[in-house]
Amino acid sequence: MGLRIFNTLTRSTETFTPLDPDGKRVGMYCCGPTVYDFAHVGNWRTFVFADLVRRYLTFRGYDVKHVMNITDVEDKIIRRVRETGESLKDFTGKYTAAFLEDLGTLNCLPPHDLPRATDYIPTMIELIEKLISRGIAYKAPDGSVYFSIEKYRGCGCTYGQLVKLNFEEMRVGKRVSSDEYAKDSAADFALWKARVPEDGNVFWPSPWGEGRPGWHIECSAMSWKLLGGSFDLHLGGEDLAFPHHEDEIAQSEGAELNLPGQRFVKHWMHGAHLLVEGKKMSKSLGNYFTLRDLIAKGFTGREIRYLLMTAHYRETFNFTLENLLGARTALARIDECIRKLRELAGSEFTDDDDELECINLVHPFTEALDEDLNISRAWAMVFEWIREKNLWYSSEQFHEWRAADPPTIKALGSEGAARLHTGKSLTEQRLIRSRKAAAALAAWDKVNSVLGIGTVVGAEAPAEIVALLEARISARTAKDFKRSDEIRDELKSKGWVVEDSPKGAKLKKL
Repeated sequence: MGLRIFNTLTRSTETFTPLDPDGKRVGMYCCGPTVYDFAHVGNWRTFVFADLVRRYLTFRGYDVKHVMNITDVEDKIIRRVRETGESLKDFTGKYTAAFLEDLGTLNCLPPHDLPRATDYIPTMIELIEKLISRGIAYKAPDGSVYFSIEKYRGCGCTYGQLVKLNFEEMRVGKRVSSDEYAKDSAADFALWKARVPEDGNVFWPSPWGEGRPGWHIECSAMSWKLLGGSFDLHLGGEDLAFPHHEDEIAQSEGAELNLPGQRFVKHWMHGAHLLVEGKKMSKSLGNYFTLRDLIAKGFTGREIRYLLMTAHYRETFNFTLENLLGARTALARIDECIRKLRELAGSEFTDDDDELECINLVHPFTEALDEDLNISRAWAMVFEWIREKNLWYSSEQFHEWRAADPPTIKALGSEGAARLHTGKSLTEQRLIRSRKAAAALAAWDKVNSVLGIGTVVGAEAPAEIVALLEARISARTAKDFKRSDEIRDELKSKGWVVEDSPKGAKLKKL
């Protein structure tokens, strides 16, 4: 049947079908961070969700181009730049670097393109000019440029594709200059903001005078240049559906960027809100956590990633420190099983599909995620497989020692006694077990390419050391070998070495 997802645009679950005539190439855009502070755990739920989508599309054989923007100019950033006295580049640069480091800590694959809004100002101006030429945008007396909802609807276009809007009860046409505005206002929104004293040195020249872009135009411009006027999949948190994503649609389709007969985006996916300790996240409540806050409490990127992936992306999820401890226990179960399988596999290694392992793990895992990324069911399949592998391991270990009673072993020798009871020598039995274990590991590697939780095998290491190992794995995945070597040296200075093998990275105490 193939992958089915809930499309916010059609408000229904439908088969995912790319625009590519060959059905292979997929253009995917995810709204990235606004770099005025460290990303919090609610932000990370969205970014881990996007990583899961990308990994699964790749697993299903699609050639994915993943774009995630960096918003490095908007209202909150301007305010913080003014407060700190730093330059825009210096202020946003440090938070961009922190975001990318955190992305690696959570083992999220780096996007293929990571455009910064300030690098696409000319593209934004070009797009605004298209909207003005169509009569959908207009210049205000102060030199700002606004998008007209009334003129857009007058062209036969629909404003309210992602959300249902009651225009009779809304304040239609009200002009707002802020990047974010009330949910009850289908307002004319700013595409270009005329320079004001509070902006300081943050401004660019334009046909309408000095100023800066509005927030909504940024994503339309960057996706247009990197993915084209129409593309397959747009992701983000549900709080972005209106007004941000609705305004993206209006800008892109209003400027007729979309391909003939196609919409701006074919499929939209939105992740639900995150509660922390049962409440909406707030610094005043003490339940506001950045990734770095959680790492400082002794948790690892693996544990945080795992917990963020335990609930369906469209379900409101309660993130708690207690559940993080549960994630630690769950990962330990997985790691112990994989350790046992590696012990049995020895030097055996295979990339080939094993029919039984595919039936036991890969197929049910795939069937679960094919149904709108049903990750809860997918994890159930994983832990059922873990249970079966543990039982098999225990029975195989016991079987070897009970292959023959002592008198028979004495008379025939262990190899002869084993052949008498099973028809196979101990050597043959061990080879069969090694091959079965290797096949199980190959199946796990396929599934783990989607889950992205890795497997840490080796000496018990402090959370700080495990986090460094995970960061090194992420750096190697991203082919950032300089960073990988730096982390290796840091681990060595702390008394640990990493042994790399085709089966994973292993920590060893010096």
